[in-house]
Amino acid sequence: MKFENIKPERVFYYFGNICDVPRGSGNMGGMRRYCKNFAMNHGLEYVTDDADNVIIYKPGTKGYENSAPVILQGHTDMVCQKESDYEIDFVERGIEAYVDGDFVKAKGTTLGADNGIAVAMILAILEDDTIPHPPIEAVFTTDEEIGMIGAREFDMSLLKGKRMINLDSEDGDVITVSCAGGSDVVAHIPADRAKVKGDSVKVVLKGLNGGHSGIEINGNRVNADILMGRVLNHLRNAISFSVVSVCGGDKSNAIPNYSEALLVTDKGDALKSLAEEYLGIIKDEISDRERNFTYCVEIEGNGEYSALSDDSANKLINTLVAVPNGVMDMSASVEGLVETSLNLGILATEDNAVNIHISLRSNKSSALTALEERVAAFFKMQNIESKVFGKYLPWEYNENSVLRETYKRIYKEQMGEEPKVEAIHAGLECGVFAAEIKDFDCISIGPFLYDVHTTKERLSVSSTEIVYNNLLKLLEELR
Repeated sequence: MKFENIKPERVFYYFGNICDVPRGSGNMGGMRRYCKNFAMNHGLEYVTDDADNVIIYKPGTKGYENSAPVILQGHTDMVCQKESDYEIDFVERGIEAYVDGDFVKAKGTTLGADNGIAVAMILAILEDDTIPHPPIEAVFTTDEEIGMIGAREFDMSLLKGKRMINLDSEDGDVITVSCAGGSDVVAHIPADRAKVKGDSVKVVLKGLNGGHSGIEINGNRVNADILMGRVLNHLRNAISFSVVSVCGGDKSNAIPNYSEALLVTDKGDALKSLAEEYLGIIKDEISDRERNFTYCVEIEGNGEYSALSDDSANKLINTLVAVPNGVMDMSASVEGLVETSLNLGILATEDNAVNIHISLRSNKSSALTALEERVAAFFKMQNIESKVFGKYLPWEYNENSVLRETYKRIYKEQMGEEPKVEAIHAGLECGVFAAEIKDFDCISIGPFLYDVHTTKERLSVSSTEIVYNNLLKLLEELR
């Protein structure tokens, strides 16, 4: 992928290269090789590990040789979402990015500027010997989007630096100084099955906004799987049917924007009519916040199908109707900050089980633990097996951050106004590093990104230039 005539040129040169590399979470070999080859081609020391993390070291420039190292950090994986009618094999192919005015977008897929633009900025700095900077420890972590796996498996003894600039923020006028911790809950509803005969009715919900389950959890965005539960519950109160499958969402930290159910009934026309009537009511109800929501109900055929038992189907529908989801609590100390939330991100029906994957977040460790216990109790009441995994701690505010105060001053000098200093509800890898590095000083910055984790994702070109230039000035001052 080539970007021409947009600045900063070398940043977008590397971002174009990165777009060509398949790098969905769990498929990190290509980015490991790319970063490793970059280091070898530029004569830089590097280390890789079993989690496919890459660390590239660059000595300080003249006058900075003995300065304390600074860590530049971003993650190499991306959330791979696509339009339903767009064909792509994310394991084999990169994405097709293009420039539209001030924005970089992707054709039919997520863009992956979260967090490919961070990797591109860091590589542009590492290749340029004219930029003044202290010793750099460039850390490229893997599988951030599926639980910060790379960061949690990273060997912190490979680092000497205690100052870190994370480049995974998505607001160009914001310095992020604190983030939520999180964990994941997976539940399995046994799929006891039996043969049933009748009309197969497919219900599809699509066109919802979706989005990042941390950043946009308080944006009144409708969760497609939760909505499907509402629809199925309404239908079962009026017409008898069996459930073959219900599926929606494929990332625990993304609000599902699509869900589909396959049902079997001996009253296909009546079920179709009732579903369309109720979905029309829902469409009117949510039109002020989900303007692109659409639905489709079709009778696909008549025959014999392997359907869930009534007990399994009722457990599934009851779960979707009653499981906690969305914002649980707001912060009393930080205005507008979601403090605790959860998101049902994956619903997948397989032959032997219906799998449910929920992402939990909180800016307070005690509240996160309490939410884990609440979700576990919910599933236990229905005799559904669940487990918690992938827990990571919040990154707490540092009142004495030199990085924060220095970047604030640089931003004001360049932009003529103060930047926003914010805590966020999303998880950042900063929390993993903060838990392991003593006397840690960290900020998170980045250019404006919009509709991250959706196929509408876009990156501001002008904001990228501003953040990159401010980053260079910050490095120059870190003697």
